[in-house]
Amino acid sequence: MKACIFTLGCKVNEVESASVAAALKSWGVEVENKLCPADIYVLNTCAVTREAEKKSRQLVTRARKFNDKAKIFVVGCASEKDKNSFADKGVYYVGGARRKNELISALAAELDAEYACSFNSQGYENLPEPAQARTRAFVKIEDGCNNFCSYCVIPYLRGRVRSRAAEEVVCEVMHSSCPEVVLTGINISAYSCDGKGLADLLGMLADTDKRIRLGSIECNVIDEKLLSACKNLKNFAPQFHLSLQSGSNAVLKKMNRRYTRAEYLEKCALIYNFFPDAAITTDIIAGFPGETDEDFCDSLSIIEEAGLARVHAFAFSPREGTVAYKMKDTPHDIKEARLHKLLAAGRAAEEKYISRFIGTVRSVIFEDTEGEYTAGYTPNYIKVWLKGRHTGEILNVELTALREGGALAKPVE
Repeated sequence: MKACIFTLGCKVNEVESASVAAALKSWGVEVENKLCPADIYVLNTCAVTREAEKKSRQLVTRARKFNDKAKIFVVGCASEKDKNSFADKGVYYVGGARRKNELISALAAELDAEYACSFNSQGYENLPEPAQARTRAFVKIEDGCNNFCSYCVIPYLRGRVRSRAAEEVVCEVMHSSCPEVVLTGINISAYSCDGKGLADLLGMLADTDKRIRLGSIECNVIDEKLLSACKNLKNFAPQFHLSLQSGSNAVLKKMNRRYTRAEYLEKCALIYNFFPDAAITTDIIAGFPGETDEDFCDSLSIIEEAGLARVHAFAFSPREGTVAYKMKDTPHDIKEARLHKLLAAGRAAEEKYISRFIGTVRSVIFEDTEGEYTAGYTPNYIKVWLKGRHTGEILNVELTALREGGALAKPVE
């Protein structure tokens, strides 16, 4: 028996798919994560943009080309948002973004295996410990979001925040075979379980030698308590993906983001005070409804003012069911022009940031081969290429020259 689990979207989707894979493997099923001939397909979908939804629906057709008699199980945000669009395709099972335990139970019934669902007092569902990659493990610590940003459909699909017990998180981190662990979730800034917040959770990880990295975080969680907890870790990765979305106060208010430009910059300054070499990375939306030329200039200028190391820019995508869906959309050509400017500014910021570290020695966990090189990442998330085969090795290397998206390196004598 062979199963294919194909995943679109965020790291949380990937972690949950890995949990499903772990369950299937425990029942003796061969599992692939790329579309290929299989007996069962599990398609984990995304709805963060219109394009993601479109790709999610197309997955069913793509899977059937490999085996039109296979049973197809569909889950994720796209099927949570519109179950009928998948049920109408005649798939065997349609689930959603929540209750992945129900998917695993359905697979167990299909394979005549046993599986018991488990939830904590907050309704956080405990899934099988996910199958892990060789070098970096993503450990899910919470699900859901209470922010309801005006452009985002995810809180409606994932539901309210439910956090995982801190002891269970610590246990998975400690048992991981990977040298780096990323704490991830839909909104990890809202982590709270049994009186413990994110800073408390980090405090419980103070004895681990593993490199600890945080997933995307919000402005409100950045304070001296959290940063002190990060500083006290033995091996903290000083990269903060601090969500921005716009540099304009007027647009931030329309987005329901609950902070100002000045407050964002204050949080960046506080991070640099604790971690002078920190990489602060972010997301910025181009062409939000009502965004003026002046608003857009504010988004461009904050990239340099905040000293950002990397920018993930994307054009606004109206999502049905959100407040912003009813707002007058920005013309497509304006959104595209602004997006290209943001991307160019992001590339320049990344090059400027990486240039600071040319000639310095950095610790790199090497992950994948790329031609004659092996690529990996420094603690502050600079991608590094070193000649030769070094997959799985942790090496101190000297960064020697810029390369698009990162830096070349040489071994330290």
